[in-house]
Amino acid sequence: MTPEHRHPRRRDRSKDEAWIRALLHRGEAAVLAAVLEGLPFSLPRIYAYDQERDALYVHGAHGGEMGGVMNEGGGAGGVPMVLTVFEMGRLLPADEALEFGVEYASVVVTGKAVEVEDPEEAEYGLRLLMEKYAPHLEAGKDYRPVAPEEVGRTSVIRIDIESWSGKEKTEADDFPGAYWFKDVR
Repeated sequence: MTPEHRHPRRRDRSKDEAWIRALLHRGEAAVLAAVLEGLPFSLPRIYAYDQERDALYVHGAHGGEMGGVMNEGGGAGGVPMVLTVFEMGRLLPADEALEFGVEYASVVVTGKAVEVEDPEEAEYGLRLLMEKYAPHLEAGKDYRPVAPEEVGRTSVIRIDIESWSGKEKTEADDFPGAYWFKDVR
């Protein structure tokens, strides 16, 4: 099932599904948000996007905050969760402080998170993470792959994507005074 495509308020910045998928593939990190004990809760996470399943995989320690979110809500249908991936571009100065801007690209995904119980799927999710974040290293040569008996030492979470939106703001290369934040720190 293809996720529902939600459009941001600024439809002129809305991106299509191919663009959304591309950012989910290349994004470096994400912020997960949910509700824990009745309060908003967010965590930075690395993630892997499985395009065939329209799902995202993350992992964390058993008993950690992510585990608390998973234990608290959802039941069989999963825990409602939001994941945001973004890239920051150049800062865009203006004559007035309130008119300053920034280039960006972002995807917001909503879905249901489930703790993966099947050891084969858990291993698959962990392998996707390794392939994304260590593509230059080879399992069995540069590192020992996760053994089936070790899969239970981590909590693998799959977020089944229900809806998404993508948004981007860019300006021309010659935008007056545009600069990268890293260059002025």
